[in-house]
Amino acid sequence: MTNYLFSSRALGYLLALIVLLLLPQVLSPYHLTLVETGLSLAIMALGLNLLLRYAGVLSFGHGAYFAAGAYAVGLLNMYFPDNFSFELAMLASLGVSALVSALFGFVCVRHTRIFFSILTLALAMLMFAILEKAYHFTGGSDGIRIPLPTFFGIELTGMRRFQFLVGPYYYIVVGIFAAATLVMLAVVNSPFGKALQATRDNEVRAEMVGIRVKRFRWYAFVISGTFCGLSGGVWSFVNGHITPEISGWVFSGEIVYMVLLGGFMIFEGPIVGAMLFTYLRLYAVAWTEYWMLIVGGTLVLLVLLLPGGVTGGIAGLAARLRPGRGGGRG
Repeated sequence: MTNYLFSSRALGYLLALIVLLLLPQVLSPYHLTLVETGLSLAIMALGLNLLLRYAGVLSFGHGAYFAAGAYAVGLLNMYFPDNFSFELAMLASLGVSALVSALFGFVCVRHTRIFFSILTLALAMLMFAILEKAYHFTGGSDGIRIPLPTFFGIELTGMRRFQFLVGPYYYIVVGIFAAATLVMLAVVNSPFGKALQATRDNEVRAEMVGIRVKRFRWYAFVISGTFCGLSGGVWSFVNGHITPEISGWVFSGEIVYMVLLGGFMIFEGPIVGAMLFTYLRLYAVAWTEYWMLIVGGTLVLLVLLLPGGVTGGIAGLAARLRPGRGGGRG
């Protein structure tokens, strides 16, 4: 049964990758950039879900690590323009976000439940204040513009940003997203991932069998924050401009919404949630200036009608429609 599920998941991933690679042939350039946004945010949603589903703690401040990755790209361009390459920018995103998440996580993992969540929110707002007030270093509320980088020494002179986004960068985003998904899948199915789930289910018993709960939770926090930083670095090139708002509580709440929308109990749920949220916010903003009311209303309906998210609802429906299910119970 396990081999069957593994092969089914591998086949599904392969088909999804093929579809993503073929999308430039059927989608308009505008919608292609929306897919890029959704894929970059999906990396962050996977990172948050490592804490929510597998560690059993909820962070309301993951925008801080997303901002750390994005600002690592922006500051690299501001202060080291001669070394502004895509590969170095990604390394900077990973390094800075890992450092920030390690520091913040060291404080947060000493607490659980609501205390953990409030601490993550408070530290995210501290990051927001630093980015907002350090005007001469970060650009303050004006933010930082992200130009096109070089790729392994190749200059993109003469190419407009939109051409870059719907051309070579789309395939780069797909490649990074695919790699990040496989890495996270390996993490949650590794002995570390199983030990993390043990700390979620019963802290006391986990400690009794030799698992250092706080240390494992800290490791998970750093991995989660690093995924968010990678997401921020990838997204910064799609958006072309970064501001302190991406570290604020509103954006951090949107990350939680993505995970809940897709369904946090299924590994692929946050990916689906990030894609759906990208389009939901787009059409809500286009329809009314009170778009946050629509997003909030859908969250209420989601909690009441689909507590398992979209993927959880689909999985439940498929289970009920499966032939022979419950046939022997009369």
